[in-house]
Amino acid sequence: MPAPAFTVGFDLDMTLIDSRPGIRAAYQALSAVTGTHVDADAAVTRLGPPLEEELRRWFPAEQIAEVGDLYRSLYPEYAVGPSLAMPGAREAIAAVQRLGGRALVVTAKHEPNARLHLDHLDLAADLVVGGLWAEQKAVALGEHGASVYVGDHTGDVRGAHTAGACAVAVATGPCDAGTLREAGAAVVLTDLTEFPAWLEQHRAGVVAAG
Repeated sequence: MPAPAFTVGFDLDMTLIDSRPGIRAAYQALSAVTGTHVDADAAVTRLGPPLEEELRRWFPAEQIAEVGDLYRSLYPEYAVGPSLAMPGAREAIAAVQRLGGRALVVTAKHEPNARLHLDHLDLAADLVVGGLWAEQKAVALGEHGASVYVGDHTGDVRGAHTAGACAVAVATGPCDAGTLREAGAAVVLTDLTEFPAWLEQHRAGVVAAG
């Protein structure tokens, strides 16, 4: 098969999926099992960074690894079903593929759980890489030759910059449009429904430039 013309990376939580209902349920289950209160409503306002950053708010340092493993084991039962596709998510992936490109998901989430979300919501990404946050995302973006990375957090913008990719931001997560622009996003969209039109224009410019 011919090599893809280009690769576009996407973040997962609050970019492609609204995982807040599911993650809230997973944290509530974690609280029930451990007997330690986790403010699930507050936790879902901080999505983006690795799980361990949130767990450190509620558990002592020596328990983080064990509790993280427990959370990830609870996640498929509690978090996948309630989570929703973001408006325009399927169309954004399809737009990349229609133009001959690959859609790559790069997320801080545990990769097997990320794949469960994509399968459950019929989000047909070509590649999935988990366990990477902020500048670390550049490892996967560079390996797969991504020229664009789409995310909702300033950490996603930093990851795109580190990889030398065009940082496209959607104001659907914890960072508002102004914050994303200040972080250096080249493009800030209201949500993914605006992405296919932007991508067509962007690719036309790339092709014209040779």
